[in-house]
Amino acid sequence: MSVAFDTGVRRRPDGKLGLGIKVFAAGTAVWTVYAAGWSHTDALSLTITFLSLMLVLSFLMIGPKATSDARLIGLPDFGLAALSAATGVYFSLQSDTIAERITLLDPLSTWDVTFGCLVILLSLEAMRRTVGLGLTVIVLLFILYNLFGDRLSGPLQHGEISVSHFLDIMVFTTDGLFGVPLRVAATYAFLFVLFGTTLAKTGGADFFFNLASALTGRSRGGPAKIAVISSALYGTISGSPTSDVVTTGAVTIPMMKRLGYKASFAGAVEVAASTGGSLLPPVMGAAAFIMAEYTGIPYVEIAFAALIPALLYYLPIYLQVHLRAERVGLEGMDPGLIPKLRTTLREGGLFLVPLAVITWALIEGYTPTYAAIYGTATVIVVSMLRRATRLTPRAAFEILAETSLRMVSVAGACAAAGLVIGGITMTGLASKFSNLVFLISGANEFVSLVLAALLTLLLGLGMPTPSAYILAAVLVAPVMANLGIDVMGGHLFLLYFAVMSALTRARARPPRAPAGGSTARRARRRPTGRSRGRARRRGGRRRRSRCRRTRSTRRSRRSARPARARPRARARRRAAPRPRPAPRRGRRSSTRSAR
Repeated sequence: MSVAFDTGVRRRPDGKLGLGIKVFAAGTAVWTVYAAGWSHTDALSLTITFLSLMLVLSFLMIGPKATSDARLIGLPDFGLAALSAATGVYFSLQSDTIAERITLLDPLSTWDVTFGCLVILLSLEAMRRTVGLGLTVIVLLFILYNLFGDRLSGPLQHGEISVSHFLDIMVFTTDGLFGVPLRVAATYAFLFVLFGTTLAKTGGADFFFNLASALTGRSRGGPAKIAVISSALYGTISGSPTSDVVTTGAVTIPMMKRLGYKASFAGAVEVAASTGGSLLPPVMGAAAFIMAEYTGIPYVEIAFAALIPALLYYLPIYLQVHLRAERVGLEGMDPGLIPKLRTTLREGGLFLVPLAVITWALIEGYTPTYAAIYGTATVIVVSMLRRATRLTPRAAFEILAETSLRMVSVAGACAAAGLVIGGITMTGLASKFSNLVFLISGANEFVSLVLAALLTLLLGLGMPTPSAYILAAVLVAPVMANLGIDVMGGHLFLLYFAVMSALTRARARPPRAPAGGSTARRARRRPTGRSRGRARRRGGRRRRSRCRRTRSTRRSRRSARPARARPRARARRRAAPRPRPAPRRGRRSSTRSAR
């Protein structure tokens, strides 16, 4: 069943094809930055073009299955990419007509219906490849409910919605597919991902790790404390738990294992610290920008309100690491491996300036778009001051291409959230759900909050954080408003549990947690705590026992096992009691000879 929740393989094409895709991705980044910062294009045209570009990249860079070839792009994928480009061209040419038409009064043409259905189908397939089948099934259920919910009975029944009505709201307005989530992805989220990528490529990630090492490396459990602090600092510039795990976990997890921590504990520390990065200002995750756009609250107010809860989130993790080190008796790092604080600040202290610039821009009232642009420009200026961190044209090209490729999965999740929001708006499901929650909780505030938290966690098990927050905000936020809960507090409550859903359950079985799965691969442990190698060997023995193989096949299978598995198997065989061999015929036994 886990195969159904797997995403497609991320391709790594080489040669001229790989270079061409990178050029296209870099061009997409340049256009997105220009359109978000300086172009006067209307929001609908911007999101339409952005989605079509992301669809092209998703079909070229992500395979249809997890077992697909990582280097070969098939003809069907080229065909889907071409259809995505054609859809973007059509909607871009018709953008003025779409902006001037009156919704539900002006009829849709045959070409409008054709390309409207095509863009929804392409978005669903890209969604399945990027974020998995779990979210895709949820979106499909909402679409079926929109089209056939009038045939139900009871409180879930709604009025009749035709296909043209569905397409008119879902595609040709800003209330559906091209709504708030995708618009945020094309502006705030993209620019802050560009800022984080630029800062990491110029040496900012190394500076934060060295800073954490200099501060906590000598204390007990130093490597785990380094993981907590460095993941928190890197989370402020990335806002992505998975990216945080991949960047900092590659260093901190092996270090913790070498100094005596169990692999499962090392992975748990890293995933908990990396997940909290989406809550830590000044750069929070994409869901925080969606919250600012959805609620109308300025992002700077959200960032200041989230600061204390984020610090309270990291304090128990740090204390748990310290107490575990005290109990086990672990020491700190080798003093020769710990960088000096003065040297670290002298070589990389300027990387704190971009964070200060972003904070200043937000406090002064600049939009998050311009705050991200100013922060990225400051990173480039700061990197030019030292030869070791200076950006080359090739490095700038890699930064632009990597930013676009990182946004592919975010765009898929935001497109899904837009489809769900449009469906809920058309059917009035939000008010019906509020009545259901009131019926269950009896209008009790505490019980309603518990139900809201559980629902947000359940939604996040099968979808990314932005989609989980959007669904929770649409379905549960009206309940909080009816209970008299403040808008800021209620939405931050939902945002917190949407972020926590990234670590709630195992990736090995659906639903899965993306951050937990990435950490498990780094720690070489299954997210449930059992050794991946041991589970693989047990599964191999079960499969071998069900079929017959020749002696040479068994020998080749035995020799193909991992080298690290063979000593363990020998140790188990030596430890097991061996039966005493029976005496052979024609020979006297040892007892007779003794007699």
